[in-house]
Amino acid sequence: MTEHINFDKKPTSDLKKIVIDPVTRIEGHAKITLQANSSGEIESAQFHVTQFRGFEKFLQGRPFSEMASLTARTCGICPISHEMAAGKAGDKILAVHIPPVARKLRRIVNLGQIVQSHALNFFHLSSPDFLMGFDAEVEERNIFALMKKNPKIARMGIRLRQWGQEVIETLGGKRIHPAWVVPGGVSDPLTQEKREKILKGLPEAKESALKAIKLFKSIMGNFDKEIQNLANFPTLFAALVDEDGNWEHYADGKMRIVDQNGEIVADMLEAEDYEKFIGEHVEPYSYLKSPYYKPLGYPKGIYRVGPLARLNVCQKMTTPLANEELLEFKAIEKGAVNASFYYHYARLIEILHGVEKIEELLNEDDILSTRVRAHASANAFDVVGWSEAPRGTLIHHYKIDEDGLVEWANLIIATGHNNLAMNKGIFQAAKAFVDGNNIKEGALNRVEAVIRCFDPCLSCSTHAIGKMPLSIELIDSNGVLSDRKIRE
Repeated sequence: MTEHINFDKKPTSDLKKIVIDPVTRIEGHAKITLQANSSGEIESAQFHVTQFRGFEKFLQGRPFSEMASLTARTCGICPISHEMAAGKAGDKILAVHIPPVARKLRRIVNLGQIVQSHALNFFHLSSPDFLMGFDAEVEERNIFALMKKNPKIARMGIRLRQWGQEVIETLGGKRIHPAWVVPGGVSDPLTQEKREKILKGLPEAKESALKAIKLFKSIMGNFDKEIQNLANFPTLFAALVDEDGNWEHYADGKMRIVDQNGEIVADMLEAEDYEKFIGEHVEPYSYLKSPYYKPLGYPKGIYRVGPLARLNVCQKMTTPLANEELLEFKAIEKGAVNASFYYHYARLIEILHGVEKIEELLNEDDILSTRVRAHASANAFDVVGWSEAPRGTLIHHYKIDEDGLVEWANLIIATGHNNLAMNKGIFQAAKAFVDGNNIKEGALNRVEAVIRCFDPCLSCSTHAIGKMPLSIELIDSNGVLSDRKIRE
């Protein structure tokens, strides 16, 4: 047993309780509770997101022009994603078409975000399981042990993430929370010097992406049982596509939803209509909302977003090398790829696409144009902006007053879309690998690995609907509980 596993030997019911706290190698704080019967069979599983950040409330009373920079503070891992969704909402408030080069620059910085975030998950958080082994000692399942055993692979991951962050810093001025995306475009144009700086690191990034894909394909055959049991079940998949049904992440794409067979269930859905097809539910055991596809109701309307969904939903990638890999990906299963283990493969394909697309955009004739921002006053007062974050579709909905101040906001975070699937996935994995009467650390690691497949960003994703239960404790200087207030 390791320090993050708490086995309650005296459960309050006839079920044994197994708690994994915290879930390791993810972004944010969470725990998992499993319930086993006297035979050791798992009967239930819950994924608890234990932190809460109610950014919707923070936004009220602030000028809409601050939304891109303010909502970026939701997270240090994927701030650009919030800048994209909020920036697009700001464009709609102004009722402007932003300059073409501003769209291209936004696309470049968002692709840089996708590259660095995917590299973080694959190399730093997940690859220790693939390369060191799911049953390896805990001390070996981390990036530092990987650096000792496979320094070239570790360096490849570090350099890929570094390059993605440099794209963000070069364009936005800072790696984390740049105030560069603004309503109407971006604040500063790209210079020749900055363009050359990004291009200089591009060949290494492309080579690393190709090597990582080759590596992962070479080891996939070692994990047949994990592929079958780490959140492998039929669901819907949702993602944005362009007007031709191709992979999309930023432009004014529409949402497409496909079923487990890859058949289109709904297509060309508009951001402004999201409340017609996405519902939000709250369970008492988590601060993470559980969105669902409204026509099927809760919880039957379970769907997945993110890299796996984007590749299942799109017709093709718009860059040549990534599209070749997409064809191999789609050949894994007849219909949609339902095994969440392949989120990792999908991430690598998206990294490759990001590198290719950044190179393509940087070589556009107008990329150094200084016309990067459209100016106007508030002309719309109820708007929705969406884009594809590394983890899936991100939705920002704002209502503002005549003075341009935010009266109400709702954020549906990419991680939240996957909440139902994550809970179902840990139950499936626990039933396959965990014996409640003979608990092995490697088995519990596989349950955690379900969450790492989805790569949740939990600091982004905890938002409230209505009144939330709350417990406040007052602890004195001696560590003694002196008062406690509970709101049910």
